[in-house]
Amino acid sequence: MFTESDGGRTSVDVVLPCLDEAGALPWVLDRIPAGYRAIVADNGSRDGSAEVARGRGATVVAVPERGYGAAVHAGLLAADADVVCVCDADASLDPARLPDLVALLASDLVDSTAGRADLVLGRRRPTSLRAWPPPARLGNAAVARRLRRRGVPVRDLGPMRAARRADLLGLSIADRRFGYPLELLLRATQAGWRIAETDVAYTPRIGRSKVTGTPLGAARAARDMSALLASIR
Repeated sequence: MFTESDGGRTSVDVVLPCLDEAGALPWVLDRIPAGYRAIVADNGSRDGSAEVARGRGATVVAVPERGYGAAVHAGLLAADADVVCVCDADASLDPARLPDLVALLASDLVDSTAGRADLVLGRRRPTSLRAWPPPARLGNAAVARRLRRRGVPVRDLGPMRAARRADLLGLSIADRRFGYPLELLLRATQAGWRIAETDVAYTPRIGRSKVTGTPLGAARAARDMSALLASIR
């Protein structure tokens, strides 16, 4: 596990942006690594997600402002750990893999095995076509190509990620909708962060996606990301 120079364990909080994920939360929360704290940022669920999360011992933060970025930011503000991870709450990603990301973060230890990144992303490897429909996968690849042309070394926008909380707050990310992950990468690159990726399995989610599951959601995501690419240089 990622450790500090004093030999103590680094605290880790896991922010789980959530909108109507009652069916997936039991599996997701049961897979949170020992010693990590789950923070469910509930974005107005009507299916009892908040109650399910509390019943599984998670901290629940009510987020009245709708939007993926709003939920992630509220969870980040509620966190108090040294390191904050973010993971979708729909069971498409396995939280048990989070220590692999945390281990790649830059450490204060003078150790050849210590991580060297300031931001670590889980690069999705779909287990089936249903896990990541071709239109969504192609859209992600197109945005990633544009990012690489701008010096951002990624092949996936990565809904699973890890970074130090203080550093994340210092980026002052403003997007509160679907563009949050993209703005994070653009701001991190501007700040000179070292960004790394590690492969993670991506499986069919439980329930319908709020982005790829509806034409309106996909259109909103495309709009938000296009605006960010045009505004941030």
